[in-house]
Amino acid sequence: MSEIRSELQYTKDHEYVRASDEDGVFYVGITDYAQGELGDVVYVELPEVGRTLDAHEVFGTIEAVKAVSELYSPLAGEVVEINDRLDGEPALVNSDPYGDGWMIKLRVKGDADRVALLGPDEYKKHVGA
Repeated sequence: MSEIRSELQYTKDHEYVRASDEDGVFYVGITDYAQGELGDVVYVELPEVGRTLDAHEVFGTIEAVKAVSELYSPLAGEVVEINDRLDGEPALVNSDPYGDGWMIKLRVKGDADRVALLGPDEYKKHVGA
C-alpha cells in the first residue's frame, strides 16, 4: 500500500506539497503512489531556478522504465531551488519520494491555490486506498 502522509497536501495529478522551514516556500515532488505506478525512475527533468509557474503548469518530466510523464506545479510561484541530486540519483524518487526525492522548492504567490489541494483523506479516496 502507498504511503500517504498526514502533514502533506496532494493534487489529483499525484504531486505533493510540503511546507519548508521558510515561510511561503514549499517542497514539491511526486507521491509514493505515483512513483510506485511509474516503476524505476531513470531520469528527471526539472526547471531552472527563477522560473515562474502557474498552478497546473508543466514544470518538468519524469522518465521511468515503463513511461514518461509530465510534472505539474500544484501551486503558482517561483522556483527557488531544484533538487540537483536527482541528476545523478533519480532513483531517490522511488526510495524516498517525501524526503530526499523532492523535486523543486516553490515560493508561492498566495494561499488561493492551496484551497484546491487535496488533504490526506481526500487523496486516499482519489487513489482508492
